[in-house]
Amino acid sequence: MKKYILHIIAAVFVLTAYAQEKEQPPKGGAPKDFTLPEKQEVTLDNGLKLVMIPYGAIPKATINIMVKTGNIHEKENEIWLSDLLGNLMQEGSTSRNALAVSEAMASMGGDLGISVSSHATTLRTAVLSEFAPEAIATMADVLLHPAWPEAELPRLKNDMKRNLSVRMSRPQAQVTEAFYGALYPDHPYGRVYPTDDMIDSYTIDGIKKFYSENFGAGRTVIYVVGKFDTGAVEKAVKDAFSSWTAGPEVSYPEAQAVTGHSVKIIDRPGAPQSTIMYGLPSVDPSNPDYLAMDITNSLLGGSFGSRITSNIREDKGYTYSPYSNLDSRYKTGVWYESADVTSEFTGPSISEIRKEIEKLQNEAPTEEELDGIKNYESGLFVLQNSTPGGMISQLSFLDLHELPESWLQEKVKNIYAITPEKVQEMTKKYIRPEDMTLIVVGDKEKIKDQVEETIAPEKLKK
Repeated sequence: MKKYILHIIAAVFVLTAYAQEKEQPPKGGAPKDFTLPEKQEVTLDNGLKLVMIPYGAIPKATINIMVKTGNIHEKENEIWLSDLLGNLMQEGSTSRNALAVSEAMASMGGDLGISVSSHATTLRTAVLSEFAPEAIATMADVLLHPAWPEAELPRLKNDMKRNLSVRMSRPQAQVTEAFYGALYPDHPYGRVYPTDDMIDSYTIDGIKKFYSENFGAGRTVIYVVGKFDTGAVEKAVKDAFSSWTAGPEVSYPEAQAVTGHSVKIIDRPGAPQSTIMYGLPSVDPSNPDYLAMDITNSLLGGSFGSRITSNIREDKGYTYSPYSNLDSRYKTGVWYESADVTSEFTGPSISEIRKEIEKLQNEAPTEEELDGIKNYESGLFVLQNSTPGGMISQLSFLDLHELPESWLQEKVKNIYAITPEKVQEMTKKYIRPEDMTLIVVGDKEKIKDQVEETIAPEKLKK
C-alpha cells in the first residue's frame, strides 16, 4: 500500500512538472531587420514622384496621394484653414460632385478619404486591383480640379465650429493648446486651435489662395502598394498629372522651441480630475540620439509596462491611463508625460513622475528590463510594416525627416544595440525636470497649493 501511494505521488510530481513545462511560452525568435519589398520609383518632369510597391496576394491596391503642405503653412490668422480646404475638396470636382465621386469610388470597391495634418494633405483609397488606374484618375480630378462650392462653405464652417466647441470643452484640448503654445510661441506648431471668429473669416478666395500658394506637383508623392499592374498605374499617373504645374518647392519652416521651466494652472472649477502635461523640447528623428531616446521614452512612460505607468497607475492608483510621448516634428521634437489624475493627487503625481525621471538619471535599468522594452518596440515595428498602409507610413516618415532607407532597414539591429548606460545617458541629457514646462488643467482652488509644494512657487504663472 505504501509503495502504491509513493507511485501515485511520483506520478503527480511528473504530471505537474510536465504541465508546468507545457505552460511555458515558446522562446522568441531572433530579431530580424526590416527588408523593404522591391519598389519602383518614377519622377515626372514637373517633379511629381510615384512610388510603386507590389506586395501581398490580396487583389487590392492602396493609393495615397500626399501633398507636402498642411497646417505648417498656415499664417497666424489661418489656423485650420487647410483643414477647411480639405473638407471643401471632399465636395467634388468641377466635373463631378461629392455624390458622383462617392459612387464612382464605391464601384471600384473603395472610397475617397481626404485628411490634413501638420505636414501633408492626403487623398487615400484602397480599391480592387483592376481599378487602380481608374481610381488614380478620379483622385487626380478631385485634387487638380476642385469645385470649391461656395454654397457648402457655411455648413462646413458651422461643422468646424461645433467640432471646435466640443474639443475645447475637454481638458485634454486645453492643456495641449497651452503646452504647445508655450513651447512654440512663434510657429504653427504652437497654434493648435482657431477661434470662432477666425473660422468665420475664411472665404473661398482665401482657400483658393492657400491652394495656389501651397499645392503643386513638386510637393506631391503618390504611393501605390498592393497587387496592381505597374505599367497601367504609371500610365494613369502620367496621363492625369503630367500637365500639373510644378508649383512651390517643398519647404517646411523650422521651429525654434522654447526651453524654460514654467508652470501654469488653467482653472476648471469643480473638476474632479486634473489633466497634466509635463515636458520639454527634444530630438527629432534626424538626430543620432533619436532611437535611443525613443527606447528611453518607452521604458520610462511610453508603454503599458513602463515605470511611470506602473508607479502612478498600478502602485498608487492616482490615474488610469498615464503615458509619455516622443512627438516628432520637422527638425524638432517634444518629450512629455500626460495624465488625468484625481484632483487630490495632483501634486503627488507630479512628484512621482519627477522621481522616476531622477531615478533613471541616477541608475541605469537592468538588462532584463531593457530587453523587454527592446522586444516590445521591435515587435511593434514589425507589425507596423505588415500592411500597405504601414509601409506607406514608414516611407513618408523617411521622406518628411529626410532619412535614408537604411534607417528603417537597420532599425531593429540598432534597437538591440542600445545599452542600459545609453538609456541613463539619454535621460540625463534630454529629460530634465528643471527645464520642463508644466501645464495643469483643474480646480485651481484644490490643486494650487499641491502644485506650489511640488514646483518652486516663483515659477507658478497666474
